[in-house]
Amino acid sequence: MGAGRLYAAVAAGGFRRYATYRAATAAGVFTNTVFGLILVCTYRALWDERPHLGGYDQGQAVTYVWLGQAFLSTLAIGGGGVEDELMERIRTGDVAIDLYRPADLQAWWLAADIGRAFFQLLGRGVLPFLFGALCFPAYLPADAGTWAAFLIAVVLAMLVGFGIRYLVALSAFWLLDGTGVAQMAWLLGFFCSGMLLPLNVFPGALGEVVRVLPWSSLLQAPADVLLGRADPLPTYLFQAAWAVVLLGAGRLVQSAATRRVVVQGG
Repeated sequence: MGAGRLYAAVAAGGFRRYATYRAATAAGVFTNTVFGLILVCTYRALWDERPHLGGYDQGQAVTYVWLGQAFLSTLAIGGGGVEDELMERIRTGDVAIDLYRPADLQAWWLAADIGRAFFQLLGRGVLPFLFGALCFPAYLPADAGTWAAFLIAVVLAMLVGFGIRYLVALSAFWLLDGTGVAQMAWLLGFFCSGMLLPLNVFPGALGEVVRVLPWSSLLQAPADVLLGRADPLPTYLFQAAWAVVLLGAGRLVQSAATRRVVVQGG
């Protein structure tokens, strides 16, 4: 089997694996919808007081909320991606089996996470988004080109999200228990991705800093493409640059971690 077919099979397996958790998916749809309702009411009250806050009108703000709920599990911003399983395999030593596979460790887990992400987008993200769009005055582009550009930004966001979480998972090679690092990453992810408030709302230097961090590629960048607030090409270049940096850093850390496993006799 060629490398491309191998990783495609791993991605498909990741999709099917998460598709089996039907009760968890239904519970997730319900939870995302409830939290979306709470946030929409909060955002609408805020935008009533501050119209066009952050450059968004109220309809765009509503769309932003439901995008956040769709991406929360898709991009594992609050955890729940393959990094949890990888950290456990590192802790137990089962990662040694992964290293013996005729496949690259990073590419294997990336493929698995892409499969997981696409299932979460379709299984857990689409329904809350459609519910919100039907029940509230949301902004939805009429042209297919904008939606296609948005989907490209979503795929790039998946790569950036995995790059961040893979580095977090690899910390377990040195810490053995990477829970603390993962929790810190989740907090940073919520704040710096725009899950709490759009990054456009952040004032002054703080806003400028968070918009150049990799987490802004996860929610803010795709949202601005869909909402017509950013040109697709510069957004793609920004996301792709962070994906290359993070995946490259993951490659270097993986190499160091592999030498550590050999030294330890793993």
